[in-house]
Amino acid sequence: MKALSLFPLKALPCAGLAAVLLLAAAVLGPAQAAFDPAQAIDSGAKSCAGPIAAAERLTKMPDQLLTSVALAESGRWDSVHKAKVAWPWTVTSGSDGRYFSTKAEAIAWVKTLRARGVTNIDVGCMQINLHHHADAFVSLDEAFDPVTNVAYAAAFLMDLFQQKRSWAVAVGLYHSATPALHFAYREKVQTIWNDERRRVAEERRQATITAYEQRRAQQLADMQTRAAEARAREEARRIALNTPFVVTAARN
Repeated sequence: MKALSLFPLKALPCAGLAAVLLLAAAVLGPAQAAFDPAQAIDSGAKSCAGPIAAAERLTKMPDQLLTSVALAESGRWDSVHKAKVAWPWTVTSGSDGRYFSTKAEAIAWVKTLRARGVTNIDVGCMQINLHHHADAFVSLDEAFDPVTNVAYAAAFLMDLFQQKRSWAVAVGLYHSATPALHFAYREKVQTIWNDERRRVAEERRQATITAYEQRRAQQLADMQTRAAEARAREEARRIALNTPFVVTAARN
């Protein structure tokens, strides 16, 4: 979110949404929300993904849309996961965008920029601008917290959608009201969104195939087990039928 002051939003429900996001991320678990609250927050690759996934579900916005905005804003290549991920410790000022390893390093850099008189600073997973959204967070720690950062962005994007009734327009305004910047950003997010939806669709297809193969393998294993048990019972019966019956005479 580089620069947007078109809509004076004073009461975004990000505090309540943040609490719900945190709870949802914990309940959904890593399989659905890709977020483990017990994991150290500096494991940045998953820190944005969980709250974003939870926000998409809770707000019922189109699947992968907020994810795509986040990738446009703070996306970086993660060599461990072999994919581009939104990075929570991202700081951008003008054309100077930096990825830090920890929240502490990111906060320190923001303080350095402010000491130099710089006010145009975007932070966190969703790159919230600290000048145009000065009332969004009570502290830099909260601004960089993935849950509160994403909660504010989700509420802001939803508010834009409610005003314009168009996700494309809302996404463009999330970045800028300047036409050239607005439309270029819309195209950028649309490209990412198309890729993300294809990726998710392929992952679901592969998951369906894997689940089917596992069920089929289990069915075959069960059939083989039942057949083996039937053969064992038949063999036991055969042995019993062929065993001579011995009568022992009683002694007087």
